[in-house]
Amino acid sequence: MKVLVAPDKFKGSLSASEVADRLAEGLAAAGVDSYRMPLADGGDGSVDAAIAAGFTPRPVTVAGAAGTPRYGRIAVGHGTAVVEVADTCGLTTLPNGRKLPLDASSLGMGQAISQAMRYRPHRLVLALGGSASTDGGMGLLAALGYTFADAAGSRLRACGRSLGQVHTIDSSRAAKLSGIDIVVAGDVTNPLLGPDGAAAVYGPQKGATDEEVRFLDTGLNNLVRAFARSGYPQAMAAANAAGAGSAGGMGFAASVLGAEIVSGADYFLDLLEFDRHLPGCDLVVTGEGRIDEQTANGKLPTVVARRSFPVPVVAVAGRSTLSPSRWRATGFTDIHALGDYTDRDTTDDPDLTRRLLTRIGRQIGCAAAYRPGVVVDDKQPDVHR
Repeated sequence: MKVLVAPDKFKGSLSASEVADRLAEGLAAAGVDSYRMPLADGGDGSVDAAIAAGFTPRPVTVAGAAGTPRYGRIAVGHGTAVVEVADTCGLTTLPNGRKLPLDASSLGMGQAISQAMRYRPHRLVLALGGSASTDGGMGLLAALGYTFADAAGSRLRACGRSLGQVHTIDSSRAAKLSGIDIVVAGDVTNPLLGPDGAAAVYGPQKGATDEEVRFLDTGLNNLVRAFARSGYPQAMAAANAAGAGSAGGMGFAASVLGAEIVSGADYFLDLLEFDRHLPGCDLVVTGEGRIDEQTANGKLPTVVARRSFPVPVVAVAGRSTLSPSRWRATGFTDIHALGDYTDRDTTDDPDLTRRLLTRIGRQIGCAAAYRPGVVVDDKQPDVHR
């Protein structure tokens, strides 16, 4: 019996590596061998997933979302560098968790990209999940040598508050990234502007009020027009492209750099050589923090199920609201949710999450191996563990 354990993180609780470890521990208790492959879809945890797959962690020193210096990591291997917003200037880098919808900046992401260039990668993968800013990627580009000025020629601070003042953009001293394949890996398909854009859809999650959302959207529109009159005539087309609104507009900035925007789940499965490890497997175990109707829309567990066919796939989640009648259509033979085993909220309880994942792993292993004489735990709530 051979099982491939390939989960995403349980956001706010455990990393993908920890989830894989606990499931594998449970499978081993049932006498089932497994290969662990922690995954990511281009969001936070992408650097960790690359490191778990054999990439080398490299330290970087960058500005957090509020400008405070912080230490982060990138992953380098096989001519590729993986750089992540969440670990450089994402929401988790805000002091005391206080959101700054107008003043947070993507500067740290650009600084991490600049430091990644030291390793002379042929490919640069940008993981844009978990951002704190809505600055259209001004900070990212500023760290790479772009300058933004108002109508009087004064240089502007790179943040959402400055968007409406941008008049000209100078890229004459920008870092040369020609010859590097730049990829934005994610599952966000929003454009930069309008009711489905970066400010309207994601601004409130970053603390923006209705008035601030309108201010940011107007400012992003001004930024695009400033690019158009500063030698980038395709700016509006780039702003309207699917994914331009990811990470508060960093998707748009990446397009300015010549990036290609691709499905994060499929890209990371390829990057981590999922298909090479699948042959010979009798079962695949995947999962993420929450499984619902949105999971079917290209989320990582569904992509894993599609890529695994005809190997059966069992999903594990913190919570699942997906009807059993939809399991097969989504590609899962079974779904185990931590919420079926406890009445407690596991989101903020990593220890309970670890114990339940091990228990579920053992249950999956016993069922898959049809081991006689081994008692399989049922899904009775266990509020005391």
